[in-house]
Amino acid sequence: MEYKDYYQILGVKKEATEAEIKSAYRKLARKYHPDVNKTKEAEAKFKDINEAYEVLGDKEKRQRYDSLGSNWQGGAQFDPNQFSNMGFDFSQAFGGGGNAQYADFSGMGGFSDFFKTLFGDFAGQYSSAGTQGGFSSFSTRGGKTSSRTTRTNASESTAALDVTQDLKLSVSDLMKDGPISVTLKSFEKCTHCAGPGSICPHCSGTGFVNTNRTLKVKIPKEVKEGQKIRLKNEGKTDNYGRKGDLYLKVSFYDKNYEINGTDLTKNIDITPSDAVLGAAKEVSTPHGKITVKVPPKSNSGKIMRLKELGLPKKSGGYGNLNLRMNIVIPNDLTEEEVTLYKKLADLRK
Repeated sequence: MEYKDYYQILGVKKEATEAEIKSAYRKLARKYHPDVNKTKEAEAKFKDINEAYEVLGDKEKRQRYDSLGSNWQGGAQFDPNQFSNMGFDFSQAFGGGGNAQYADFSGMGGFSDFFKTLFGDFAGQYSSAGTQGGFSSFSTRGGKTSSRTTRTNASESTAALDVTQDLKLSVSDLMKDGPISVTLKSFEKCTHCAGPGSICPHCSGTGFVNTNRTLKVKIPKEVKEGQKIRLKNEGKTDNYGRKGDLYLKVSFYDKNYEINGTDLTKNIDITPSDAVLGAAKEVSTPHGKITVKVPPKSNSGKIMRLKELGLPKKSGGYGNLNLRMNIVIPNDLTEEEVTLYKKLADLRK
């Protein structure tokens, strides 16, 4: 059978680290995936890449493969009996029988004979649906090779790569014409180690890291609470380089305004004397500070509507800003003021 040079297939040196092997695999898998590359050579190339990573990406398999020594070159004929004579034991690969024709390779269709010879005793780790870790499995029907991608924990469908996160927007965010900066926090698997229990300075052995990334997001005009903003290819990425989408679920939060479509409502505090006599008040709006006149005899809860001082509309222009009167009693009333209120109360009897 033909010897497979897995290092050459992935384009890495024999001394390559796990991270270098993983990086090389991802680049090649993205380049030759049958869903992306429609050339005739891509399918066979993709199959070899998956097989190479299945071996070099696993410490135990890589160690067994490296035990063959450095005298083999890709394309050479490999005879396991030569190694049996040299003390290299392949009996476990053949279910204890020592003969390849009796090896149990169920679930390993899609791997080369070379792979099956070396790793037949790993057959129980593979399901009939595909290879370990969720790589693409290949089957031959009527002489024609077909490929199919198995959805597993390691290789998710594109939909499974989508991510949804909450996005809180203030009036200031909704007023901007250009994109706003959004910082996203996530809790993800550490890519620098093998998982929990590892000695890793990046995740302190937990296997997970907190990550922050900042994106520029254009907020649609008249966006509604609960609406989702889709950012294409900003979700998770699988081993094949496929990317999901990021969905930002909108909610409103602003301590100064209530948001209702393009209309805003804001409380304006007035004193009892302001409410009775009327007053001029300086008010901050999304469009800057203005001075408004509170009408005499204004009750608490009274609404003043200021046109075109709300949020931008799709069709142009702006919504309204509603000022809600809120009568408040000053905390620093003097004795003289309290006496005057008592006299006023007596007048109302």
